[in-house]
Amino acid sequence: MSNPTLNDVTTEELMVFAASKEVHDNEVALIGTGLPMIAAYLAKATHAPNTVLIFESGVMDTRPRHIATGVGDFPLVNRAAKTSTLFDALSLLQLGEIDLGFLGAAEIDQYGNINTTVIGPYEHPKVRLPGSGGANDIASLAGRVVVIARHKRRTFPERVNYLTTPGFLRGAREREKAGLRGEGPRRVITNLGVFGFDEDTKRMKVVSLHPEVSPEQVQENTQFQMLFNDGETPVTEIPPPDILQIIRELDKDRIYIGKE
Repeated sequence: MSNPTLNDVTTEELMVFAASKEVHDNEVALIGTGLPMIAAYLAKATHAPNTVLIFESGVMDTRPRHIATGVGDFPLVNRAAKTSTLFDALSLLQLGEIDLGFLGAAEIDQYGNINTTVIGPYEHPKVRLPGSGGANDIASLAGRVVVIARHKRRTFPERVNYLTTPGFLRGAREREKAGLRGEGPRRVITNLGVFGFDEDTKRMKVVSLHPEVSPEQVQENTQFQMLFNDGETPVTEIPPPDILQIIRELDKDRIYIGKE
C-alpha cells in the first residue's frame, strides 16, 4: 500500500491516530468505547504495548476479538486480565493510579470545562443530557485527560451551560487553587483538528489542523476566540499504511471509523 492521501482515510481514522499518540507506554489509561477504544488498542499494538487499559465498568487490560459497543459489552471480557466493578475502576482514580483518561463532551468551553448535564437552564432545560457518570472523577483525578468531540459551533461555547466536569475552570491557576489533581485536559481532538491549551492562560489553542481544514473553518465552528500560534499552522499527520491497516483490522465492521 502506497502512502495514504486524504482521499484514502476517514476523518475518524485521522482522529484515532492523533489520539493514539497521547497514550504512553507503561501507564494506566481509563478509556471508553468508540474512538478512544480504537486509539488505545492502536497504541498497545504499536508504541505502548505495556499500557494497562481499564474500562469504567471494571474490565481491565482486555484483548477482545470483536469490537465492543459499550463499556459493559460482553466482548470486553474476552481475555481480560481482570473483571471487576465500577467501584474498583473509579477507586483507582482516588488512589492516583490513573495516568490518562478519555472523555467526550456535549459542550466544551475555552478552558476545557465540559457539560454533559443540560442545555439551557438547569430547572427547565432545552435538553437534558446523561450527566457526569465517571467523567468528573476522571477529569478531577487522572494524570491528564484527552477529549474527543465533534467540532460544531454549539459544542464549543465560550462558557458551558452547566459545568459537569472541570477543565481549567476560569483559566490560569484556578484548577490548582480548587485542589484538583493532575494536569487537566491535555488535548481536544475533533473532526477539524487537534487542540491544546495555552501554558499561561489555559485557553484552548490549535496544535494542528486536519488536511484541507482552514483556520476560518475552525473559528466559524467555535463560539470563543480560538488561539493560534504565530506562523504556519501544522497539519495533522495522516496515518502511514501500516498504522492504517491496524486501525481497520481493529474495527473490521467500521462501526466507529466511518466508511471509506
